[in-house]
Amino acid sequence: MNRQAFLNDVKMKNDQMILLSHGGGGLRSKQLINEVLVKRLGNPVLNMLDDGALLTLDRKDIVFTTDSFVVRPLFFPGGDIGRLAACGTINDLVMMGAEPRYLSLGLIIEEGFSLRDLERAVLSMREILDVAKVKIVTGDTKVVEKGAAAGLFINTSGIGVRLANADTRVSNARPGDVVVVTGTLGDHGAAVISCREGINLDSKLESDVAPLWGLIAPLLTQGTELHCLRDPTRGGLAAALCDIAEASRVGIRVREREIPVRKETLGVCRLLGLDPLNMACEGRAVVVCPERLCRDVLRMLHSHPMGGNARAIGVVEEQPAGLVVLETDVGGERIVEMPMGDDLPRIC
Repeated sequence: MNRQAFLNDVKMKNDQMILLSHGGGGLRSKQLINEVLVKRLGNPVLNMLDDGALLTLDRKDIVFTTDSFVVRPLFFPGGDIGRLAACGTINDLVMMGAEPRYLSLGLIIEEGFSLRDLERAVLSMREILDVAKVKIVTGDTKVVEKGAAAGLFINTSGIGVRLANADTRVSNARPGDVVVVTGTLGDHGAAVISCREGINLDSKLESDVAPLWGLIAPLLTQGTELHCLRDPTRGGLAAALCDIAEASRVGIRVREREIPVRKETLGVCRLLGLDPLNMACEGRAVVVCPERLCRDVLRMLHSHPMGGNARAIGVVEEQPAGLVVLETDVGGERIVEMPMGDDLPRIC
């Protein structure tokens, strides 16, 4: 068989399964990279297919982050693992006050995984990259034996340029600050677990997974002083607030009646005995800002399609340092604790 006949014989088709040889570094690896990844994610830097990406950045304050995604199921209401991987890393950069520029893409694919599903996830990622104006510039693909992975795992690393004077680290909260959330909480966790467990709801509940740069950029570029940004992913709002309180050595007091939670998300939590404060989000942010700027922050958030449900939910106080206190709907108080573990494994 000549080379062209062999190429025709192994040409990838939509109904094809991933084989171990697709991760072997040879011709099938090249075809997987060219016909799925470069075809869908290609740009002048990635298309070079060098061992690394040569990048030019115009400022000194560079933010670098990395994350891995093992969500189950891979496709869920409102998103999939490809969209999640792109948004998750983009949003980590945004929380550091950085404009996202470049991502890497690492794929671990199980032998027998559907090529059609791989392309579906890659196209989902492409949509997010186009919206966020971010490029995949380097990556790696490995194929493991059947049973060694759950279909598809993704790692993405990201580089962003921090905006001048933007310092949004979790250690910067100050007494007198206001705590704002940019939208309803727990939708991602509720959507994934409902899909996983086959819970049928009267209304359609979808993950909130989305890139946050378009929502947060105006707060960073229009002179608004932000002290902290945090995305409430694993561990939800509870983990995000506990991180801020501990790192800043302040107390945080939040009001349960002000925390926006959809009735569908609340219903899933009650059904499964879960705390909505611990439910993961993938398209929301916690914003801590001076009280005098709270009205401006909310106005800017409400003007964006993703920020219509933004609310001020609490305040930062000197005491109790390192703790978060929830004022309950019934007039009591309770300490909001850092979740002990992962109530919902494989959520992102």
